[in-house]
Amino acid sequence: MSNCVTETVPQQPDAVDERLPAGRLATLGLQHVMVMYAGAVAVPLIIGAALKMPKEQITLLINADLLCSGLITLIQSLGAGMFGIRLPVMMGVTFAAVTPMIVIGTDPSLGITGIFGASIVAGLFSILIAPMFSRLMGLFPPVVTGTIITVIGVSLMRVGVNWVGGGQPMIKNPATGLMVPNPSYGSPENLGIALLVLVVILLISKYGKGFVANVAVLVGLVVGFFVSLGMGRINFSGLDQASWFAVITPFEFGMPTFDLGASTVLCLIMMVVMVESLGMFLAIGEITGRKLTREDLVRGLRTDGLGTLVGGILNTFPHTSFSQNVGLVSVTGVKSRWVCVVGGAMLIALGLFPKMAFVVASVPQYVLGGAGIVMFGMVASTGIKILMSANLGSNRYNSYIVAISLGFGMIPVVADHLFEQMPKALAPLLHSGILLAALSAVLLNLFFNGTGRKQADCIGEVGAHQATAH
Repeated sequence: MSNCVTETVPQQPDAVDERLPAGRLATLGLQHVMVMYAGAVAVPLIIGAALKMPKEQITLLINADLLCSGLITLIQSLGAGMFGIRLPVMMGVTFAAVTPMIVIGTDPSLGITGIFGASIVAGLFSILIAPMFSRLMGLFPPVVTGTIITVIGVSLMRVGVNWVGGGQPMIKNPATGLMVPNPSYGSPENLGIALLVLVVILLISKYGKGFVANVAVLVGLVVGFFVSLGMGRINFSGLDQASWFAVITPFEFGMPTFDLGASTVLCLIMMVVMVESLGMFLAIGEITGRKLTREDLVRGLRTDGLGTLVGGILNTFPHTSFSQNVGLVSVTGVKSRWVCVVGGAMLIALGLFPKMAFVVASVPQYVLGGAGIVMFGMVASTGIKILMSANLGSNRYNSYIVAISLGFGMIPVVADHLFEQMPKALAPLLHSGILLAALSAVLLNLFFNGTGRKQADCIGEVGAHQATAH
């Protein structure tokens, strides 16, 4: 009799596996997309502008970005064999690789196909090292991880400031091919609209509630966009030629270019990205109440690598788990991974409509600048929060690690010609403040502190403080 009773008791799924009503799933999925959308499309806009690509190609980069983000989000949240952590996780292009990708892409012998080739190699590398990566966590205590993330934010701030000005201070004269001052750089109109976007974001962040507060950056961008449109400062030429629907095909820019130096740099960047992702996975596990095994973490990290591999094939860039969406899970209390499954499907749909991506590509850089100050500054702020747990007061060696590594990280920002006489093969490394800071912090930490911290302690501290670091 007891056996019959046992068989008739249904097993209730936990909150992570709960399937909500369709209407609620759609609303919550859209919310996740809106929270991450500005960050998701920022990287192709940065890379496209840095490589001086025409708007049509930037549109393609945005479409490919959204499509790939959606596909990998589905795999990460649904799970597929050895891939996917099966938690409410959204995927997108990482900011950590922006600076080295610009260096690779502006190399005449590599170009954007060099970025895609390096991404393919870095993706394969990440998939292969995922099982053993947790054993390396002793190299990344908070003093190292916090320093790296701080440098990521500060390095990207230069991009944000130039956005505020309206692009680059020097541009190429089409007639002569010479670099000349950009006449619109830093104009009062550019600065004023960027400030307006920033003020809108701050006001919504302070006074908005719930969903409205979560999309403060997106609202700020929309306000700046329509103000610029009203002033006649947005050019939609070419929109009518863009198709309503298009399928992204592999290698639309040509076959990838494989370069040892560029590939090595992105492999190193992916190690930094995997440190961030590991902390984020532990944070989302804590929020959802799901106890994660090492295999869970390995599947999640493999998916970062898969996203980077597929990104190189589908004309986009290295992918990572977006931790701003972790905060949304915490705020809403909705732990179902099916919400992110729906969000991934929405990203795929957005990636298939070039006209929408064309409009996004038309957003002026000074509008992005107001949001960039916030987004990139928050990355640096997160690094500082992690450093607060690194015992800088009681361990004077940690202060040396931070000070020297920050100095190395700032070299490309404050003296970008310092390494011009070094071998060109080293350029992707020497011109990336993030990698210089990472190598410095890891080596100095080994020199001063060794690897005495237990692996679990390192992972736990990173997980506790990295809920917003991308």
